[in-house]
Amino acid sequence: MRENGVEHSHGMHVVHDGPRQAPPLLLIHGSGASGVTWSPVVPALADHHHVVRVDLPGCGQSPPASSYDVPVQASRVAAVLDDLGLSGVAVVGHSSGGYTATSLAEQRPDLVRSVALISSGPRPDALRPQPLIFRVLMGPPFGPLVWSRRSDAMIRRGIGATTARSVDITDEAVADLKRTSYRAFRMSLRRNTAYIAERSVPDRLAALGVPVLVVFGAADPRWDPSSAHQYEVVPNARIESLPGVGHIPMLEAPETTSELLLDWTSRQRVVGTPPMTPDA
Repeated sequence: MRENGVEHSHGMHVVHDGPRQAPPLLLIHGSGASGVTWSPVVPALADHHHVVRVDLPGCGQSPPASSYDVPVQASRVAAVLDDLGLSGVAVVGHSSGGYTATSLAEQRPDLVRSVALISSGPRPDALRPQPLIFRVLMGPPFGPLVWSRRSDAMIRRGIGATTARSVDITDEAVADLKRTSYRAFRMSLRRNTAYIAERSVPDRLAALGVPVLVVFGAADPRWDPSSAHQYEVVPNARIESLPGVGHIPMLEAPETTSELLLDWTSRQRVVGTPPMTPDA
């Protein structure tokens, strides 16, 4: 049975899908996006999980915040999970959402059963040269001006610049992207870069002992797909490459992405692996 619900908690727009008594699965979007990004995979996931999606502060339907530091974002997400009474959560992050997921596991291993990262670059030097539209939006003097005047078509072109396949970008997704403030977008990018520059994501996860799934599109134009191998330092990490897929597998290959996530979460339930503390 499917159940749906929307609420606001700790400054974030929170959406629930699937039975509340099912194993919890948290989905965290990337910079400038929103929980709507996950829509194509939610129906399949919600048949087996209580799926929780958040709009991080300043994105989608969540108001801006004073800080966009990754650990601060993770602590906000932890507060939401605490309010919901959830633990043993499978946490999935797309792109920079993977950094929030990693930081959540660092701070609150009691909450996190496993971590899945989709298109999450391991360290700054894995970033590829960015398309012109991204370079314009990311800096002065034109960035703030262009951001405020983005048309629906420009937003769709921007998303398309990160994919390797043609994708259907809904009006809802475009509307959420329009709500994202320029400051939230720029500050999130800076703080995300600072987080992975301080210590790489693979090194962070290797120290935790939490089960890890890594998914990369083999044609990702934002992050070097070969950088996925850096996650091999994480004990028993499972690394999957999707041929012909770019930066947003949830939109480009939703069926395959759903199957990977469901197979991953079902294996964790069968094994019965409890969340592990860093010194366990």
